[in-house]
Amino acid sequence: MKKTGCKFAGVAAIAMFISCSGGVKEPGFKKIILSDKFYAEGSTSGDFNRDGKPDVVAGPYWYAGPAFTEKHEIYPVEAFDPEEYSDNFIVFAADLNGDGWDDVFVCPHPGTKSYWYENPKVSGVHWTKHFALDQFGNESQQWTEIIKGQGAGPLYNMDGKLGYATFAVIDGLPDWTFHQISTENERYQRYTHGIGAGDLNSDGLTDILEAAGWWEQPKETDKTPWTFHPFQFADAASNMLVFDVDGDNRNDVVCAWHCHLYGLVWWKQIQKDGQISFEKNEILPINPKEKPDALSFSQMHALAQADFNGDGLTDFVTGKRFWAHGSKGDVEANNPAVLYWFELNRNSDGSATFIPHKIDDNSGVGMQVSVAELNGDKTPDIIVSNKKGTFLFLSE
Repeated sequence: MKKTGCKFAGVAAIAMFISCSGGVKEPGFKKIILSDKFYAEGSTSGDFNRDGKPDVVAGPYWYAGPAFTEKHEIYPVEAFDPEEYSDNFIVFAADLNGDGWDDVFVCPHPGTKSYWYENPKVSGVHWTKHFALDQFGNESQQWTEIIKGQGAGPLYNMDGKLGYATFAVIDGLPDWTFHQISTENERYQRYTHGIGAGDLNSDGLTDILEAAGWWEQPKETDKTPWTFHPFQFADAASNMLVFDVDGDNRNDVVCAWHCHLYGLVWWKQIQKDGQISFEKNEILPINPKEKPDALSFSQMHALAQADFNGDGLTDFVTGKRFWAHGSKGDVEANNPAVLYWFELNRNSDGSATFIPHKIDDNSGVGMQVSVAELNGDKTPDIIVSNKKGTFLFLSE
């Protein structure tokens, strides 16, 4: 299937769909500013009042959908200095105590103890805080099901080990178990950059990725360590996405080359000497000086995948994490905080490219960018919280 390759950009204002030839529709986005204060660098969606409509959580507030004008405090409100850090880097929503109501799981400063807030089922009161997992390391933790049937939980590293956690509800509270899948290694420290999950060898089992390679899930679920396949996907990745880019029925990898510098790549899966290997394709240049006319921006510290234009192919969203280490801590720290979605375009010769579409230039991403269907139009919307505030981008 070849896409039409329309190259006009989405805009961060009310916009109608613009039709491309072939019936594919280009989304525009309505930007909603939920807050201009720095509360957190992560945000996500859940149904916190059980009305069947998605809500949004970012820092101390959850915002009731579908209007998102009504906000409720989860814990005491504290805005942070954008030159410094918050205590809320990434957030997940899930029913953690088995009562049927979505709770909130918070990933604080990397390497510290994670915690979760219990949904009280009524408004006007703060949620009860519970501690969860120790030494919650990595800078791009994810919430996903690794072993079929075990249920979803956090993917992270701790104390020199890579793995994931699951939980069972006992006496109304989650009982957590960390599953180590790696050998012990000093590269698994609190600020490790890069993690992901997906089936790379087409055996129907979910493998785990890091910047230095991938761990193959064994057929025996209790076997550790998993088999490691070294491959340098990145210098310092963030979220590592796994999907079939070029349509050859083999999953490929999309990631930032260095989430505090430059470079966005997709790795085509190939067979080399009878083994799985990968071939690099630059989406955005690793060294912008070598390609001065190419689109380039730094700090791609969060990625998320979705089909943004409804053509059946997987696209993704990323952007600049504004002031990752303050106003003087990184390259181009004060450049516009852009947000882009990248449209997958497959060509008849078997190649594939990603077409960038700018959504906004005054928001960017945080440690997390989330995608969810929020406004009932069956197209993905985008949620961002960072040092500039909290934002929704509703597709239209």
